[in-house]
Amino acid sequence: MWLLLKQLPFLRDPAVRRRLKQLPGVRQTTRGIRRMRRRYYRTYGQYRLEKMLAAAQRKRVVIGAWSRFDEGWIPTQRDFLDLTKPKDWERFFAPDSVEAMLAEHVWEHLTPAEGLAAARTCYRYLRPGGYLRVAVPDGLHPDPDYIETVKAGAHEPEPGESLADQSSPAAVLDGNAANHKALYTHRSLKELFEAAGFRVTVYEYFDEAGQFHSEEWNRELGTIWRSKRFDPRNKAGKLASVYPGTLGDYLSYSSIILDAVKDRS
Repeated sequence: MWLLLKQLPFLRDPAVRRRLKQLPGVRQTTRGIRRMRRRYYRTYGQYRLEKMLAAAQRKRVVIGAWSRFDEGWIPTQRDFLDLTKPKDWERFFAPDSVEAMLAEHVWEHLTPAEGLAAARTCYRYLRPGGYLRVAVPDGLHPDPDYIETVKAGAHEPEPGESLADQSSPAAVLDGNAANHKALYTHRSLKELFEAAGFRVTVYEYFDEAGQFHSEEWNRELGTIWRSKRFDPRNKAGKLASVYPGTLGDYLSYSSIILDAVKDRS
């Protein structure tokens, strides 16, 4: 419902949406709707996933994104396919059976220990030669405002909302980032998936010197929306400043993006 309401012209402004959320009763109503949605996912979601898997010629699974996915991919939600619950995966998949997985801004919602266990779960169910495409917030992004919005307990802005549009992160803990549990660098994320057995290629990241690195990745293998190319905050994929007076120095919003491949034996 909220996704549909946001299409109304006056609600396309993130600042307007934030002000509305502060009105008496709105936050409580939003939480109630969220609880109802979770109940819906837990009941109808399981049925829909089983039906989509039965009809799919290719098993390509989006983890934790029911509402945004590329054509030909199968969306899932944590309420019925939880990375921290192996029995969820046993119910829907056989080992070595999934062609591809995509998880955009999911792993930061897990502790590092949970993240490693989740990576091993994905490795178990991917077929040899399959891959997991992952994006998470970048812990080496040079803008301190970015770090404030993506660290544990902060409010992560949506595509279309600039970092400058936000009020104090401490005042908006109801955002999607309110339950962030980890902030990765390109090295720590790569090491996590290598520890699970994957061969890893990192495509986009900031290094320790604040330099942005980017290699082209194939969108047909899964779109990452919060990326250099596709996030609208980056001016059609061009470098955009996050600091006044430093035009062209940094991306206004970026992610660490990698592919973790399960090699054939």
